[in-house]
Amino acid sequence: MTQEVLKNEEKAMLRLRALYRRYGYAQYKMSKFEEYDLYARNKNFLPCDYVVTFNEPGGRLMALKPDVTLSIVRNTRGSAGACKYFYNENVYRLSADGREIRERMQAGLEYIGELDVLAMSEVIFLALKSLETISDRYLLDISHLGFVGGLLESLGLRAEVQADILRCISRKNAPEIEEICARHHVSQENTRKLTTLASLYGKWEDVRETLLSLCANEKMRAAVFELEAVLETVRALGGSGAIYIDFSTVNDMNYYNGIIFQGYVDGLPEGILSGGRYDPLLQQFGRDAGAIGFAVYLDLLEHFHRPDREYDVDVLLLYDEATPPAVAAEHVRRITESGESVRATRTLDENVKYRRLVRLEGGRAKEAGNA
Repeated sequence: MTQEVLKNEEKAMLRLRALYRRYGYAQYKMSKFEEYDLYARNKNFLPCDYVVTFNEPGGRLMALKPDVTLSIVRNTRGSAGACKYFYNENVYRLSADGREIRERMQAGLEYIGELDVLAMSEVIFLALKSLETISDRYLLDISHLGFVGGLLESLGLRAEVQADILRCISRKNAPEIEEICARHHVSQENTRKLTTLASLYGKWEDVRETLLSLCANEKMRAAVFELEAVLETVRALGGSGAIYIDFSTVNDMNYYNGIIFQGYVDGLPEGILSGGRYDPLLQQFGRDAGAIGFAVYLDLLEHFHRPDREYDVDVLLLYDEATPPAVAAEHVRRITESGESVRATRTLDENVKYRRLVRLEGGRAKEAGNA
């Protein structure tokens, strides 16, 4: 009965919580507020510059939290070994149109510490399983910023030009890449590599040889072999085949490095999961460690299409004026104790779907049959 009254996002969170605990992740809890200074010093890591602030009675400038990862990184600075946390928190961010602040329900996990292939693979496997708890029709697009960065560095272009090309790769815009390359005298061979990378998409076994043929330096080759080792380990953990290589999956290269990924489920027009490796953020906090994690945007499930239920309630209990309230209440109690749901009402609503109708006339029950 509890599941029937929960929203889609609440049901998903219950399943995700059980999943993450099964793999040794502890829940991280935080306040709605953090000192604004935390976000002011790390604005480049935030999805937008706007942060809701207010002054405490004591004068401290506080903020409604726009992010959870920053808090986890800051508060685990002195921890030895690997820190494995999951969270279920609301964050407060500017809407896409920039007109209002919205509260967004997020779940996610973070692995902070020494990252080896198994640690990275476990996080990606749990990203897959997270998608699976939401829908049986899902996919995870994955790429590697070491590979993209290695190719851009091999061109010897200015940082702002590299950023323009990266933006085009993220949009799979091969014609604009060709225009930029022509303007900056990039060779035809390197232009071909960039446009090939922008359009590349498929299963690992279908794109592996193409990736190797694009390698211009050791950094790119190391990224290919790391991807291969991680994907092999994800399969060993029980991961599905719903992983696709897509180098249009990119993030800010000042804060992310290594493997990054985006998750999608059928029925939602935008990604519901995003994550990746973000060692540079830990370095900004003075830590010599690695970090990888992801967030699931549970608020999107509010609009997730589910098949219509056949009925709204098991029993529609229709009582008349002559039925004493205590008698009607007794029938409600008996029905709910039997495990059925009930809607007690004086008037019949034709929009309510029910399995069976019970009429109380003068306190006497008359079974009226199915809807």
